[in-house]
Amino acid sequence: MTESHAPAATEVTVRWWLSAAEKPDPADLALLDPGERDRLSRLENPAAAAEFAAGRAGTRRALSELLDADPAKIELGRLPCPGCGNQRHGPPAVVSPPNPYRISLSHSAGCCVLAVARVPVGVDVERVRVLDTDSMGQVVLTAAERRHVRDAPSGIERSRAFLRCWTRKEAVLKAVGIGLAADLRSIETHPDHPDPARVAAGVPGTPDAWAVRDLGLSTDWVATVAVPHSVSIGVNTLRRG
Repeated sequence: MTESHAPAATEVTVRWWLSAAEKPDPADLALLDPGERDRLSRLENPAAAAEFAAGRAGTRRALSELLDADPAKIELGRLPCPGCGNQRHGPPAVVSPPNPYRISLSHSAGCCVLAVARVPVGVDVERVRVLDTDSMGQVVLTAAERRHVRDAPSGIERSRAFLRCWTRKEAVLKAVGIGLAADLRSIETHPDHPDPARVAAGVPGTPDAWAVRDLGLSTDWVATVAVPHSVSIGVNTLRRG
């Protein structure tokens, strides 16, 4: 598949790019819609504002390649939340131009990731850094996940093991469409299993199980993509820029 081709029925297309700017790029600002500019104006940290602008503008640029559309004419919005029906906090969507795709977005410490598929999809990325895995694990991990993390060497590798569990959980919940509005300790991600691993989210009205795959973007980040387990899908990952 070349970079300009949109994903087929059995593909997830993943695009990722880096933003190390200290303030928003004017070229990125030009692609933001009024709501995104309003949100940007409320971000007090210039680097965070630059990352947000780069994420949204980069998403439109990546979609323009996949959909053969002008990035300035790509309208992003949301689908209704499957939990409450509210469209203000449902999963992201490409409103225009018309298309058959679902999308998911994530960014962390200057790394932005977009996943596109013909089925519900979720993606999450986290920068690798030393974390208090004991305290955090008590709040968000299952007993089996805590054992997996404790078995990893202390320091950065233990944090990487924690982030593997975390990004699997968040990718699944993004694919479901409810974000982190769930008890994370009830979601078992099977971090010892090679991917794709089967993960159950337990959200009524959504698929019973999800397949999660780790994305080998870079040693600096841990990233995961999730799709319905019933769908046999390959992942095509490409760095932009």
